[in-house]
Amino acid sequence: MSSPRKSRRETNQQLTTAQGIFQAICAKKSFLCVGLDPDPDRIPTSFGGGVLGMERFCKAMVAATLPHAVAYKPNLAFFEQYGAEGWAALERVVEAIPSDVLVIADAKRGDIGNTATRYARAMFEGLGADAATVAPYMGRDSVEPFTAFDNRWTVLLALTSNQGANDYEFHGMPPLFHQVLETSQSYANADRLMYVVGATRPEQLGEARKKVPQAFLLVPGVGAQGGSVEEVARFGLNGQCGLLVNSSRGILYAAGPDASIDAAKQASAAEAASLAGDMRRCLEAKGLV
Repeated sequence: MSSPRKSRRETNQQLTTAQGIFQAICAKKSFLCVGLDPDPDRIPTSFGGGVLGMERFCKAMVAATLPHAVAYKPNLAFFEQYGAEGWAALERVVEAIPSDVLVIADAKRGDIGNTATRYARAMFEGLGADAATVAPYMGRDSVEPFTAFDNRWTVLLALTSNQGANDYEFHGMPPLFHQVLETSQSYANADRLMYVVGATRPEQLGEARKKVPQAFLLVPGVGAQGGSVEEVARFGLNGQCGLLVNSSRGILYAAGPDASIDAAKQASAAEAASLAGDMRRCLEAKGLV
C-alpha cells in the first residue's frame, strides 16, 4: 500500500508537538477540527452516489473549510462500509489534505499486543494519519503499541458526548473517566496522548483539564449535539490552547440534501467560518493570539 501522506509528514514535523499544533492554531486563529462523516443518506444528491459521491463530497468539504480547519477527522466506518473501494477513497481524501493540517483517523481501535501494533501500522503507516482514536478499556497494552510510534498522536476516549457514556464513564470513585486520564499518564510515551472529552458536559471537561493540564483535548459535541465553543473554551483552554473542537454534521450538512455542489460548499464554509470566529474571540480573550 502506498503512503504518500506519511512521506509528506516526514518532511513536515510541525504537528508532531503540542507547540507545533499551537502555532498552527495561532496562524488560523482557530482550533477547529472538521469531522468527515460522509453519511450516504445525508450527502446532497448533487455529489452523486456510492463511493465516488462520498469521495467527491469529502474533498469538497475539505476545500470549503480549509481556511479555518487545523485538523480533519475522517470517521473510518463511513469508508469501510464500502470495502476496498471505500478504503482507497479514504486514502485519496487523506492525500487531498495539506500536510500542515492534522489528520485524525477516527477508528476507535482497542486491542492488545501484536494486534494493536497492526492496527497502529494501518492508521499511521498504511493510511498515513497523524493521529488515531483508541478505546482504553483493555488498558496499558492496548494503548502503548500506538504511543510507540514516533511523531504520531494517540487520542484516548475519556469522556464521550454520547448518551451511553452514563453506562460506564461516570461509575466508580473516582469516576472511570478520571481513572483513564490519571492512569494513562504513566504509560510509555504519554506525551503523545490526546484525549476525547465531550463538549456536552462542560463542567466535567473542566475536571478533565485539571487531570491533564498540558494535554490536547479533542472535543466533539459542538453544533448538532448542542455544545458551545464558549463553554468549551471556558473550561478547557490552557496556555497553548490545548483544544481541538470537532464539528461534523453541523458543517457537512449545513446546506441540506437538495443543495447544489456550490451551495453545499458555501454553506459549509460559512458554518466553519462562524465557528472559527467564536474560537478567535475565545483565543483573543485569553491573550493567546
